[in-house]
Amino acid sequence: MKFLTGLLAAVLLIAGMGASHAVVRIADDRGGRIGTYVDRYQDLRQSGETVIIDGLCASACTIVLGAIPHDRICVTSSATLGFHAAWDFGSNGRAVTNPEATQMLYAMYPSQVKRWISQRGGLTPHMLFLKGKQLQTMYKPCYLDAQASTIKPSRRPLPQGDQIESARGQLAR
Repeated sequence: MKFLTGLLAAVLLIAGMGASHAVVRIADDRGGRIGTYVDRYQDLRQSGETVIIDGLCASACTIVLGAIPHDRICVTSSATLGFHAAWDFGSNGRAVTNPEATQMLYAMYPSQVKRWISQRGGLTPHMLFLKGKQLQTMYKPCYLDAQASTIKPSRRPLPQGDQIESARGQLAR
């Protein structure tokens, strides 16, 4: 009986290892063409991967909020979302707001994000930034040490073997 229990535990452990999900980290993404991001996030949605927003995700990058299920997105304390109206190049080469694309973009966002944008005047050519506590009330925190990415490695040389032994001896006292 113990053998069967052990075998069952091993099978469940191996099955659980296979079911682990990969993670995609977004940081320093200033956006781009909406269609490119729609395609990218459609593939990401189908992959089942979790998305960690750990830095800037602006413009078309924010489509991730509507494309990926809410429970598969987490944010770190460094996460910042940037929203603005969609635009095209006009005949003179300048940026011109595209109302249809802006409405399509807005429609992709979850209701709490839409509400936040609306409270600030909607999507305009000017960037709106959602970060900090406001963002963390909308999305779960990532289960990683967010400060680990900000800690700079020490430039001191690693201790030698005799120094480690000496330190162990001091701790044992």
